Amino acid sequence: MKPLPRVPAALLEAVDLTKVYPRGPEQVRALDQVTFHVQAGEFLAIVGPSGSGKTTLLSLLGCMDTPTRGQIRLAGRDVHALSERERTRLRAEELGFVFQHFSLLPTLTVEENVALPALFSGRPPAARPGQLLERVGLAHRRHHRPHELSGGEMQRAAIARALINAPRLLLADEPTGNLDTAAGDAVIRLFRELNEDGLTLIVATHNPSLAGAAQRQIRLCDGRRTDAADGEGVMPLAPLNVRNA
Repeated sequence: MKPLPRVPAALLEAVDLTKVYPRGPEQVRALDQVTFHVQAGEFLAIVGPSGSGKTTLLSLLGCMDTPTRGQIRLAGRDVHALSERERTRLRAEELGFVFQHFSLLPTLTVEENVALPALFSGRPPAARPGQLLERVGLAHRRHHRPHELSGGEMQRAAIARALINAPRLLLADEPTGNLDTAAGDAVIRLFRELNEDGLTLIVATHNPSLAGAAQRQIRLCDGRRTDAADGEGVMPLAPLNVRNA
């Protein structure tokens, strides 16, 4: 019998992720047993209406919050079995983040903003800030302050900052949400180029053009997956007695 082809291990695995927040006497289920996996080099879009749990999911995947129940494995490691110090190091060295509101420090130059994560990680940067600014088309803006840039330029600077430590996974939350169509399209092209170079990306977005640029989509509604799940064979945890958002 011909052996079955070996399926490579996923870079990221999310198993039965559930997140519950207290709201007065109630408990709100922001995520409800969400399971999926992402292969290295994949470009995944998380889509769904406002309040569907997209940002909550990214916060869990980025180790900025912990699930009420469930498990996240990054390159085979159980993320939440790590100590807080180990998770902080993982965030700094293996994950990159891009936010809707850019989060650039106004008193620093673009080049200084890009270099910040390397300073915080306490190790030499994987790439020079100037090289990354060249990569995103902002070498001529390296000595400018954020207020001197357009919205699209600020987002491209934020992407360069997210790449300074050569992350294995880039997470982006509504990265085109504050941009006009032309600037948003430039960011989408940049994401596609980075993915073609081998970077793994997960984006949460309302933008159909950005979602369409991804290789695969996961759809959330009221904290649950509404597309065909890719977690067959995973036994769901017992349900919690809480209300949906």
